[in-house]
Amino acid sequence: MKKLFFSIACLLITGFLFAQADTSALGVGSAQQFLKEVSVDKFELEGFWRSEMSIDQGITLSRLREGSSEGKEPIEDEQDLNIPDVYVLGTRVDFYHRGPASIKILAEYPIPIEGITKTISVWAAGRNFNHELYVIIQDYNGIQHRLKMGSLNFQGWQQLSVAVPHQGDDRAIGGIKQQDYHYVNQIGIKIIGFEVRCDPLETYGTYYLYLDDLRAVTDLFLENNRDSDDMADGW
Repeated sequence: MKKLFFSIACLLITGFLFAQADTSALGVGSAQQFLKEVSVDKFELEGFWRSEMSIDQGITLSRLREGSSEGKEPIEDEQDLNIPDVYVLGTRVDFYHRGPASIKILAEYPIPIEGITKTISVWAAGRNFNHELYVIIQDYNGIQHRLKMGSLNFQGWQQLSVAVPHQGDDRAIGGIKQQDYHYVNQIGIKIIGFEVRCDPLETYGTYYLYLDDLRAVTDLFLENNRDSDDMADGW
């Protein structure tokens, strides 16, 4: 009985020590973060965005239109900066026939996001079609990924968002690489654009999509703690 009691006591003590170690690790990880919501693009620059699709599926055109969502709230740090926010990006699609189709809405050049991106959001008006919106991003290695933001089957404006799966040192399956511990001055992802994957049963007639206020929640801890005298790579 004494041996059994001693064995149980050892197991409890070992478990307690492991629990303490795990809690400490979590505390350090969460402490080394500086999360902040930032504006990526407000869709105010004419000619910066374009849309395209296969020529056998239909034709598409993107242009700026005046308008905005009433539910959108300004970022706190931008309230006194008088940043223009007049337009939204409108995309019109004229389908040739029913069937599988996709529309790409692309920036003229990739838009970098400072820090380690946690989430990406955009306001959309999808006219209550069963099409799905994806954001196209480029990771640390230049590889493109598509993240599903949600279905466009709703009326009016709605904010769609998606979490960016993190790839740490364990190379988690499905994670997106945003940094390399060798090069702390080259981190983050870039926004390439969007893709609308259409419901084949609803690819008829004319379709309109509007996008506004592309944002990200990003961790700026490394940016704020970078050595001021460090050399810049990439030359």
